[in-house]
Amino acid sequence: MDWIAGDIGGTKSWLAWLAQTSAGGGRQLRFEQVYASADFESADSLIRQFIADAGASRPPDGLLLALPGALDGQRTRLTNLDWVMDAAVMQQSLGVAMVRFINDFQAAAAGVATLTDADVIALNPQTAVSGGVRAITGAGTGLGMAFMVAAADGRYQSLATEAGHVDFAPANALQGRLLDRLRDEFGHVSWERVVSGSALKDLYRFCCVEQGCMPPDEEVDGAALAVRAAAGERAATAALDLFIDLYGAWVGNVAMMLQPFGGLYIAGGVATHMLARMQSPRFMAAATDKGRMRGVVERTPIFLITTPRLGVQGAMAQTQADAFTVS
Repeated sequence: MDWIAGDIGGTKSWLAWLAQTSAGGGRQLRFEQVYASADFESADSLIRQFIADAGASRPPDGLLLALPGALDGQRTRLTNLDWVMDAAVMQQSLGVAMVRFINDFQAAAAGVATLTDADVIALNPQTAVSGGVRAITGAGTGLGMAFMVAAADGRYQSLATEAGHVDFAPANALQGRLLDRLRDEFGHVSWERVVSGSALKDLYRFCCVEQGCMPPDEEVDGAALAVRAAAGERAATAALDLFIDLYGAWVGNVAMMLQPFGGLYIAGGVATHMLARMQSPRFMAAATDKGRMRGVVERTPIFLITTPRLGVQGAMAQTQADAFTVS
C-alpha cells in the first residue's frame, strides 16, 4: 500500500508520500512537502494539491493524518483551524481506500522513537529509566501533550490527551494578575492561553500594561517580539521572560502528573525559536519550583526536540503500526 502521512497544524501542514517497496515489505519516502494551512479552505483541497504536486496519477491506498484537537471517533473540528474533518467523508471524496485520524501529539509521541542524539538537547540531563513512562508536550500554535507506556514486549503505546486545555493556575502575584486579565477577556483560561505561539501577543500586551507603556495597535507575533526584545524593549523582554516562566511551570506540572522517568520531551516550533531562553537556568528553575515535590522534577530527564519533522515522522511510523495495516 502507498500512504500519505501528514501532520496538520494551525500554521503549517507537513505531508509525506510513502511508497511500498515490495509486497509485504516496508515503505520508502517518495515525496514530501510543507504547506501553509491557511492557504486551503479544507483538508480535502490540501490533500488534492499534495497529490498533484507529487505527480501521482492516482490517489494513495491510505491516508493517515495527525490532527490538533480532540477526536470524536474519526471526526473532529480542528482547534486552531476552521476545518471540520470526517474520515468517512474524506474517504469518499478523495477516493482513498483507508483514511485514519490520530491526535497530533499522539503522532509526536510515536515520533520520539525515530529521534537521534542530534535531534534533542538535554535540558535536565538525567538517566532515562528503561521501560519508564515517557511524555511529550509542546507549544506550537496551541499546546499539546501525550504520554507513552511500555507494553510487555517493550514497545511503547502512545495515548492522546487534551491537557493543554486544563485550567491555568498562577504561581505568583504577577501571574495572578495575568489570569485576571485573560479571564476578563476570554472567560475560561487554559494553559494554552498562556503557553503557545498564539498566547505571545496577549502576554506582550499584558506586559506593556505592567511596564506602564501603551500596547501597540497591531498584534505582535513571536518573531516580532524577539526583535523588540533584542532591541532592548523592556515590555518585550518581560513578555519573553514571563513565557519562559510559564512554559517551565507547565513542563514541571507534566513531570508531576506522569512521572515520566523514561523521558519528558518538549516539542513544538515555539521552543526551537528561543533555544537560548529554553536552555537558560530560568526555565528549569520554573519547572522545579514545586515545593516539597521538586525532587520529582529534578529526577526527570527532560529533552528539547530540535527537529521540525517530529510530527510527520510519527505519522509515518504509525502507518506501519498494526492498527493501520490492511491484510
